[in-house]
Amino acid sequence: MNYLITGGSGFIGSHLVEHLLKNGHSVINIDNFDDFYAYSIKIKNTLSSVGLEHDFEFTDKTSDIPKLVSAVQSTKYQLYDQDIRDKDGLERIFRSHKIDLVIHLAALAGVRPSIERPLEYEAVNIRGTQNLWELCKEFGIKKVVCASSSSVYGNHEKIPFSENDNVDRPISPYAATKKAGEILGHVYHHLYNIDMIQLRFFTVYGPRQRPDLAIHKFAKLIADGQEIPFYGDGSTARDYTFVDDIIDGILKSIKYLENNDKVYEIINLGESEVITLEEMVHTLENALGKKANKKLLPMQPGDVLKTNADISKAKTLIGYQPDTKFQNGIKKFVEWFLGNRH
Repeated sequence: MNYLITGGSGFIGSHLVEHLLKNGHSVINIDNFDDFYAYSIKIKNTLSSVGLEHDFEFTDKTSDIPKLVSAVQSTKYQLYDQDIRDKDGLERIFRSHKIDLVIHLAALAGVRPSIERPLEYEAVNIRGTQNLWELCKEFGIKKVVCASSSSVYGNHEKIPFSENDNVDRPISPYAATKKAGEILGHVYHHLYNIDMIQLRFFTVYGPRQRPDLAIHKFAKLIADGQEIPFYGDGSTARDYTFVDDIIDGILKSIKYLENNDKVYEIINLGESEVITLEEMVHTLENALGKKANKKLLPMQPGDVLKTNADISKAKTLIGYQPDTKFQNGIKKFVEWFLGNRH
């Protein structure tokens, strides 16, 4: 099968590319190496995903990205430095390949940055996503898996969060753009018979995790003996999901779409295991063998108090079965983190 993945050089995307290539599929990776975090991280992700060593000599982004593209191209893997806001550029890629299924992971991520840059989030996460749906329509691509987010639930009072819950009250621009993506997806399913699964990811962590995310950021600060920003009283909680379990959910969603027609589904991918901020820091301390120096701060605008996924639909519909306990997942993350420190 020929899969087009947007954001295939990111945290989740690079793991998915790796699995698909190992299973003998062909992958077209579209990523724009955005400056949200260091492009060198995505270069390392890309090299890892195609099984190449990290012997890359970094100079500057202008020359490094073309060098990377040249290094990784093969009959089974094509990499494009492409922004999804540029529909003409996307069209050239769609025109050059036979695409069986699209997995749309690319987005501007993060709750707090979206409050500072809401219009940019709208342009990437809504207009960029609609560009993809338009091209799927134009090129007759009928199967799509799309990354949504648990952030759409906001400060939902009902626990655990179910796909049937009302999510009309997001509390950040990022969450609103993800909700908009789900709604637009249904429009293209209804009008153009594009089968689609929208996956609401719950706080994904593991090797290659983005450096701005709490577990990675805290691990670095604790290892360096620096203060960690500790928001609230430590009772905020997240349904942390190990990246291998997320990949399993994506692969099972792909299989479901390939075997079924007339599909539009929204599915939670989480662990159903809620970990408080206090527990998360304590688990990191144990894995790193160092105590954290906490800088106590008030809660931040846009932060949700708790996330907790009802994953019964994922289990029933696609056979999703997460099996990584938080302590084991953190051990795997810390092993990767310590092995990749500069």
